[in-house]
Amino acid sequence: MIPEESFGAMEHRMQSVGLALEELLVTAQKQDCLTVGIYESAKLLNADPDSVVLCVLAADDEDDVALQIHFTLLQAFCCDSGITILRVSGIQRLQQLLGAADANRNQEEHGDLHCMLVTNPQADHCRLQEVGTYCQESRRLDQWVPQLVLQER
Repeated sequence: MIPEESFGAMEHRMQSVGLALEELLVTAQKQDCLTVGIYESAKLLNADPDSVVLCVLAADDEDDVALQIHFTLLQAFCCDSGITILRVSGIQRLQQLLGAADANRNQEEHGDLHCMLVTNPQADHCRLQEVGTYCQESRRLDQWVPQLVLQER
């Protein structure tokens, strides 16, 4: 059983990391350092895995078998390549963040937010470091793929 104050600290930490991830993704998108979509991500991982610094797998529905198979393959590749992986739930929040950044894109183009790769962002590296540290700490606690819930606003 986790003590109540410890649970509160973990909750605060997850919120902080969630905000850091949100800022990192928006910044990466503005800098053209964000690849969105399972197919597009797989192409980039195949062509240039060394450029990828973070893989974000997003799903609210754990029952989608096809999506889980894609995730398993992407996770295995990222682990073999030393790429930090983070699973998140909160697809609607991701759509708010990344869809609003470029209103000229059509729905289909930013509709597949299930996999996102961050590649060498020049700025906001402290946010990348915060997310990476959270992932390392989670792995030390035997959570092979760290998870995070993004809160809607």
